[in-house]
Amino acid sequence: MNRPPQGNSAPFPPTIIDIEASGFGHGSYPIEVGFVLPDGRAWCSLICPEPDWQHWDAAAACVHGIAREQLSRHGRAPRVVCEALNDQLHGQTVYSDAWAHDYTWLGRLYDVADRTPSFRMENLRALLNEAEAARWHEVKQQVAARMGLARHRASADARVLQQTLVALRPDAAHQTAA
Repeated sequence: MNRPPQGNSAPFPPTIIDIEASGFGHGSYPIEVGFVLPDGRAWCSLICPEPDWQHWDAAAACVHGIAREQLSRHGRAPRVVCEALNDQLHGQTVYSDAWAHDYTWLGRLYDVADRTPSFRMENLRALLNEAEAARWHEVKQQVAARMGLARHRASADARVLQQTLVALRPDAAHQTAA
């Protein structure tokens, strides 16, 4: 039997956030953030790097497919991205599958913008029981294949994660929709 994901009054599926970055490790920074709300609406934005954000990992760029030049041309200022996130996620708990990385990158984004998140980010793993965690990667691959998303981008990744949770808990999704 599936337990409620976040208590009886929390929406299901929960809001999922994903962050793409310039790479991993020291000096990396967020380049795109996206989320999917419980009702399926999604939001995504490229982030214009600060002048001192110089780290760029070519291997990471091959995965997310975002060129540094795209960020300069189409990215929003960190302050603008933080304000949009705060406006749309205010008071919510949002979930990330790469919490340790995403928490660090979100912190870097908010620090440079001199803002504080109006929402809380938690580890998606906290929502899963042991049986769900054991099936997570298999179900995620099936969901991604079914959705046929060609690009590895923040809001698309967030949608795959959210739909994986729904696939693991069809009864919870049905009860929320009823």
